[in-house]
Amino acid sequence: MPNSRLRPRRSAGSGGGAAGRDELVSRSLQSAEHCLGAQDFGTAYAHYLLVLSLAPELKDDVKETFQYTLFKWAEELDALGRIPDLLGCYEQALELFPDDEVICNSMGEHLFRMGFRDEAAGYFHKAVKLNPDFNDAKENFYRVANWLVERWHFIMLNDIRRNRIYNAAIQKAVRSGYKSVLDIGTGTGILSIFAKKAGAHSVYACELSKTMYELACDVVAANKMEAGIKLLHMKSLDIEIPKHIPERVSLVVTETVDAGLFGEGIVESLIHAWDSLLLQPKMQGDDGSCEKYGKVIPASAVIFGVVVECAEIRRHHRVGIKDIAGIHLPTSVKFQSPAYCPLDSEEALEPYTTEKMSRVPGGYLALTEHFEIMTVDFNNLQELKSLATKKPEKIGIPVSKEGTLDAVVVWFVLQLDDEHSLSTSPSEETCWEQAVYPVQDLADYRIKPGDHVTMEVSCQDCYLRIQSIQVLGLEHEMDVVKSFTKNEESPSLGNEAELCSALANLQTSKPDSVEQTCVLESTEIALLNNIPYHEGFKTAMRKVLSALTPEKLLQAVGIRCQSEEVKSGSGQNENSLQSARDPYYVLDVSEGFSILPIIAGSLGQVKPYSSVEKDQHRIALDLISEANHFPKETLEFWLRHVEDESAMLQRPKSDKLWSIIILDVIEPSGLIQQEIMEKAAISRCLLQSGGKIFPQYVVMLGLLVESQILVEESAVQGTECTLGVNIAPFINQFQVPIRVFLDLSSLPCIPLSEPVELLRLDLMTPYLNTSSREVKVHICKSGQVTAIPFWYHVYLDEEIRLDTSSEASHWKQAAVVLDNPIQVEMGEELVLSVQHHKSNVSIMVKQ
Repeated sequence: MPNSRLRPRRSAGSGGGAAGRDELVSRSLQSAEHCLGAQDFGTAYAHYLLVLSLAPELKDDVKETFQYTLFKWAEELDALGRIPDLLGCYEQALELFPDDEVICNSMGEHLFRMGFRDEAAGYFHKAVKLNPDFNDAKENFYRVANWLVERWHFIMLNDIRRNRIYNAAIQKAVRSGYKSVLDIGTGTGILSIFAKKAGAHSVYACELSKTMYELACDVVAANKMEAGIKLLHMKSLDIEIPKHIPERVSLVVTETVDAGLFGEGIVESLIHAWDSLLLQPKMQGDDGSCEKYGKVIPASAVIFGVVVECAEIRRHHRVGIKDIAGIHLPTSVKFQSPAYCPLDSEEALEPYTTEKMSRVPGGYLALTEHFEIMTVDFNNLQELKSLATKKPEKIGIPVSKEGTLDAVVVWFVLQLDDEHSLSTSPSEETCWEQAVYPVQDLADYRIKPGDHVTMEVSCQDCYLRIQSIQVLGLEHEMDVVKSFTKNEESPSLGNEAELCSALANLQTSKPDSVEQTCVLESTEIALLNNIPYHEGFKTAMRKVLSALTPEKLLQAVGIRCQSEEVKSGSGQNENSLQSARDPYYVLDVSEGFSILPIIAGSLGQVKPYSSVEKDQHRIALDLISEANHFPKETLEFWLRHVEDESAMLQRPKSDKLWSIIILDVIEPSGLIQQEIMEKAAISRCLLQSGGKIFPQYVVMLGLLVESQILVEESAVQGTECTLGVNIAPFINQFQVPIRVFLDLSSLPCIPLSEPVELLRLDLMTPYLNTSSREVKVHICKSGQVTAIPFWYHVYLDEEIRLDTSSEASHWKQAAVVLDNPIQVEMGEELVLSVQHHKSNVSIMVKQ
């Protein structure tokens, strides 16, 4: 605790009132110090407020102790759920210390934990502005910036073709008479600016995100259009006439579409717009000015799909092995990814995942021709309303190539008007990714020409849903499935009676009522499929346990000899031998679902502890244990034994220490886990003699590359790509220096150096770690260095190494993207400055 033994300063000419004030300040300081000693932080905080209100000249003297008191009191209030009091304390503190970056950062952390990301980002951003070298605040801001301004904003704004086509369609509409415009989900405001530049006399733009709304305000002002564009911080569904806009508009422009077209709520928002905000549509044959009618850009969309084989999608969405390092996975446990969950499941999120299919590692193979899934007319209110209530439509697609059925990949063509369109196809160079619907629950995933893939398509919950994906083989009657053709009629499987006979022969396994469904994140499924990871841990754990065993046996022999010397009874001797046979305690605090405790339990007399949190995961682990003939009580779930996660690293019993502690050092995103070195320090204190932390150390590797893709995905490049609209300085405030979730194997880049060791983090022998080092990198190819991708070699011991960049890895990679490219020539050397602070690593080029 900082020193709080202070006395108030006396000013010249102090009278009796000043003396009384000084006495009160002195007593309050003493009381505050006494309360801190007694850990009565609330009372201490109140005393410091009194001191600072009476004697503001003491601010510098008590600042450090006041911060300590505030943070400890805030922890107590948080634990008690007294959130208004907690926020009130921080507001009082910031009135006293408005430019204190530490208090700003701490306030942001509390707000972020409560889910107030916008507000948290404001405090993190302020803390960084106050002290650009404050690493904790920088790391917090970088992490929250990814939530607030998603990376696709940068990619989209750098997509000059997309911007030109939207601009052309808006210009055409405005010049033909659609002069009053509402921009729904304006983002940075670029479409509103296009409309104003085209000659619209009134432009309204709404944006729900506080961060994006404020950014749009800055962009509109910087482009000198604040008088012509009215920005509304609200959902379009809440806009009322004349409360928010004076009258119905003639044109709605929007790009509230995601990879699956409907996922950002475009159907719901356009239904409301046609009902409440737009003029009536112009019907065929209507005469008169367009100002009397309503219109939407985009006008319509056509959704397409293709059935694919893709090993990368498969290993992230389907557990493809029956045995993991000797542990059998029973059929009673069924693993699913969230993208496959039914509507009523608690785990149900978007019914698809997204991929940039042109860059998916290992590529993909189309097993069918591409086919039309559905069309939607955004200028037809009745059609929009019928989408959400329409029954699922059944379609069947002939297979054209033999392969493994892994997913249905979906994209769309956005028809802005009768002249301008945008495609999100994998074959197009576009800012959009594609929607991926993984296939699960088939008895056999192999398909061949002559087979038909059938599916049900709907737009429930404002999401495009593709469900009940099944296969009909050659031997079935082909009149059951109308093969897909590109005629005007929608493909159909015929009536329900015809379907019944076909369903009896489908290549699907019927769900067993005793099955336990276990929903895992895609990275958790990829981890289960990572054979080298589990085999490596099994071997490393066996080596540690084997090394510990002789020590126990020697202890037993020593005790027995000592017992015989004093001629003790046989009962005591048996107790000593039983003590020698006490189990080894293994604790796995990996993030998410892990079967490492069960693998540990298979290695002999081991008492493994798992830290999984979800009930369905615990049930699954119990079933796996039973299937592998472990007594149910062998596996313990550690969170049942501790009150909260902060107490995770404790002793299993008061007199026992851990033989092995497994820590998660690397996040699936490619970053080092937060507070990992602090966890390692606690872990070292709780290991028995000869016990180990896994991994024992980690080596960070990196190389220099030239990659225009990484540059464009990290920041808006000037004004050329945004057609002269000044956006870059405002949105680039939210750029982060590190890109995560990268696949180096498929990243478009030119390596300019060989890989080099950047950093070593030793969890067992911390004195080997350094907080900063300089690394010389030899340039092997001339070019422009734009980024430094990095990955890790995770050493379980000196011989067993896991590579986070391998094909089997469930980890992704990350990269530092330079603010300014550096021109290099072959044969030169570049010096990198690598800083390690807590769990945060920064890499800079020294010039």
